[in-house]
Amino acid sequence: SDGSIRLHQMTSEYPLMQWNDSTGGQPVIALQWALTRPAVFFVLDASSNIYIWDLLENDLLPVAKQTLPSENILTMALLGEPEKTNGSLGLALAKGSGEIDIQYVKKKWALP
Repeated sequence: SDGSIRLHQMTSEYPLMQWNDSTGGQPVIALQWALTRPAVFFVLDASSNIYIWDLLENDLLPVAKQTLPSENILTMALLGEPEKTNGSLGLALAKGSGEIDIQYVKKKWALP
């Protein structure tokens, strides 16, 4: 609820890494690991901002942020086929209006 993200290992109650205030204090609505690239995850906050984290590129801050403030995004899900190496990865964004928006991620964050 405070925008903190914690990365845990299943064998420990203490986080391996913790990023406080990672969304500027906005609650985290959804967090999804990339289906095609294990070090990448996506975060959606309550203000309809999407953050892309690539832990191999930068483990302190997100590598990209997309703001969609007028969209009122309620949740997100990732689309992709991990067994295929074509680098196709998309985000399905559910809007408050009932619409679903599909956005594709740049290849550099999708390629295995």
